[in-house]
Amino acid sequence: MRPSIAAVPFLLLSLASPAAAQMNPDRAGVEQAVLDYVNGFYTGDTTLFLRSVRPDVDKLGFSKDKTGAYQSEPFPWTQFFSFARQVRAGKQQPPAGAAKEVTVLDVQDQTAAAKLRAYWGTDYFLLARYQGRWMIRQIMWQDPPPAKP
Repeated sequence: MRPSIAAVPFLLLSLASPAAAQMNPDRAGVEQAVLDYVNGFYTGDTTLFLRSVRPDVDKLGFSKDKTGAYQSEPFPWTQFFSFARQVRAGKQQPPAGAAKEVTVLDVQDQTAAAKLRAYWGTDYFLLARYQGRWMIRQIMWQDPPPAKP
């Protein structure tokens, strides 16, 4: 007995369930790399940077100056650790209930893209697989945009 043509789409949909998509180890690895990054800044734990961010990372940010105009500024690898030391020393702390929302935008076999909403604004990531591990290679961020009226 052959299945009817109408049943084929339902069969295919059942095989591609949301639970199966959630089990994708590559998506999970990309999300974990971004979570390590944000948690490194939130907790001051530099070991999280070492496992999730390449030392040759390119990070560029756009923050507003006193006039309200955006200015670009690089954020080199060494600054990750300086910021973390400030957090550990209690001189820099995330606000209570600070946002930490990760969206994995795309995952291929070697490259991926993700987005993070954090208390400082929004970061966009390009990641690559290095020796089987997803690591952040490029980041572009900006301060939170102005609230819409």
